[in-house]
Amino acid sequence: MLTWIALILIIIGAINWGLLGLFKFDLIAKLFRGQGSLVSRIIYTLVGFSGIYTLIMLILRR
Repeated sequence: MLTWIALILIIIGAINWGLLGLFKFDLIAKLFRGQGSLVSRIIYTLVGFSGIYTLIMLILRR
């Protein structure tokens, strides 16, 4: 279950980075009233932890 949550968060992060790169549009910041809002910072942090978790899972599976 944790792996699925991590993958969903990584997908959200990837879509957000794609929007930033193509259109300079931060969807998370727009939805939650800016990059500095508590909710936005929590989401960014969870996406980062999900990336680290997934990287560890990838390394351990080899």
